[in-house]
Amino acid sequence: MIAKLVVRALEARWGLSAVVITANLSGLAVIGTGLWLSGFFGRLGEDWMRTMGLVAIYPAVGLLAGVGLAMRDRGRYFGWLDQMRKPTAEEARRLLRLPIAITIRALALWIPGVIIVSATFTHLTEIDTPGVTAALFTLGALQSAAVTFLIVDRLIRPTIPVVSAVLGGTMHWSSSVLVRVIVTWGVAGAMPLAMLIVVLADPAAAASDRIRTAIYLSAVGIGVGALATAILARAVASPMRTLRLALDLISRGETNVRVPVGSSSEIGRLEHSVNELAANLRERERMRDVFGRHVGAQVAERALTGGMDLTGDVRVVSALFVDVTGSVALSTGLPPQEFVAKLNRLLSIVVAATEDNDGLVNKFEGDAALCIFGAPIALRDNATPALRAARRIRDEVTANGELDIGIGVARGQVFAGDVGTDTRLEFTVIGDAVNEAARLTAEAKDAPRRILVSGAVIEAAAPHEREQWTLYDNILLRGMREPTACWTDTEQAATQGDPEPAMDGADHRPPPADGPDTAAETTADRPLLASAPASTAETSDNGPLPANNPGSIADTTDNRPLPANNPGSIADTTDNRPLPANAPASTAETSDNGPLPVNNLDSIADTTDRPVSADTSTPAADTTDDQPPVSAITEIRSAASEAD
Repeated sequence: MIAKLVVRALEARWGLSAVVITANLSGLAVIGTGLWLSGFFGRLGEDWMRTMGLVAIYPAVGLLAGVGLAMRDRGRYFGWLDQMRKPTAEEARRLLRLPIAITIRALALWIPGVIIVSATFTHLTEIDTPGVTAALFTLGALQSAAVTFLIVDRLIRPTIPVVSAVLGGTMHWSSSVLVRVIVTWGVAGAMPLAMLIVVLADPAAAASDRIRTAIYLSAVGIGVGALATAILARAVASPMRTLRLALDLISRGETNVRVPVGSSSEIGRLEHSVNELAANLRERERMRDVFGRHVGAQVAERALTGGMDLTGDVRVVSALFVDVTGSVALSTGLPPQEFVAKLNRLLSIVVAATEDNDGLVNKFEGDAALCIFGAPIALRDNATPALRAARRIRDEVTANGELDIGIGVARGQVFAGDVGTDTRLEFTVIGDAVNEAARLTAEAKDAPRRILVSGAVIEAAAPHEREQWTLYDNILLRGMREPTACWTDTEQAATQGDPEPAMDGADHRPPPADGPDTAAETTADRPLLASAPASTAETSDNGPLPANNPGSIADTTDNRPLPANNPGSIADTTDNRPLPANAPASTAETSDNGPLPVNNLDSIADTTDRPVSADTSTPAADTTDDQPPVSAITEIRSAASEAD
């Protein structure tokens, strides 16, 4: 309620004038109360009306001057608000100086009045205590100035978020917590005690007046002091509690947090710093995510924790190489964007199969990909997951029916680490295993099952995985001196008389030796589909044809309907095809316009009773260039509603 009243006063052209009138009336109330308690009015004599009329001339003139100056200040300090725009940097800095500027001017108007009125009373009355009279008027001046400062400081508080957006982290010494505490203590505690001292020091005051003064001012001091202390404590404790809750969320990894900047004091600067901290952490996480997408999450984590030095070691890994058959013909026969869409669907399958088996897609080389199992994270068994990944890639690509590929898997010692210079580093693996995997891939393009694996991988694999592979041939690979024993996976038979594909995915069951060549072969992760590779007898120049495809694999076009059981991929929606229910979600679905923060006090405070999830937060502070500009008064009203 108070916040809304403050905003209304801020919007109104008479708002600042009302503040000046209220502050001056509080000063006159202090003076009148002190004169009444000391019995001053009873000692004025019969001509008291003329005396009071003459004394009131300067206060009336000073009040009118203060109101006129306040009307001028309204346009000078809040002109940007009337124009429905954000302030410039100079206007924002000027606004922060407003409380102390108006307070100093109020004292400048009161001090001459204290001197004039004290002299008038001394000249027109028989009272010989001018010091007491001057002291009472001085207390009234100080009270008026202090109240002016506190009210104006509260008046501009709704504009602080707008000012902070213009100036960033800023504060003004006059609005610091120390100054507010001292001024509040002066108004609520020191003022009643000072009035009590002045009245008791008046030799003309009767004993009854002194007793009445002591009781009255003690009660006022206790009541006003308690109220002022509670308000001041709440003004400090409430934002501190908000900051504590925000930091608790940040410490738990919820970086989409924003606290409202509601003060130009140290607390406001701290609120701005917390917002900057959350923003920096969000940017760091975004950079980590972008970095990880370019080089792989494992390599990114290794680089971020290892520093800038060239590091690496020699270890035994399994290398898997995937390459597209006939990519040159495809790229020349299709528009570039269509070929890239096909390639992206292939690479999404490669990435998913590799990462699900704890491997790393080390690099994309045009239409080929190199995957590493055992680096940079060492695996106790890197051969078995490499074989599982190879079968899964082949099965899903074949079921997709868009491209024909070859897959080679080799195992051996390689250097796994950083190469390059101090200004440009790249994590890579170098060794015979990588070269051998590339050579096997070239031969696998002509193999019926499209996968060739070196004997070292088979020997290192787990027994249940080894049972699913059979010796294909001894091939002299290009660049090698001796033939390499090449293995390929076996084919499993579908259930006799069952038109549906065999869905048994247990790795430990060996396939029937004489089973027909069907696509029901299962992998360690999931079974193949019935539409996956056809028998070896049904081959074309490019290898086996899918059982449900009248043409070759390379003959497929984007206009051909996908199989109902297409496993889908990240890029499956490129050609306006609906994604299957079990298609993996795209990593690109998490955009920069994702969840946004707790951006008000109430939202953050709610986290004490229920957890705040970054996935369900409502975007509030994230503005983009496409959004219409929000006027300053709209932001101020919003801040007032949040404060209430």
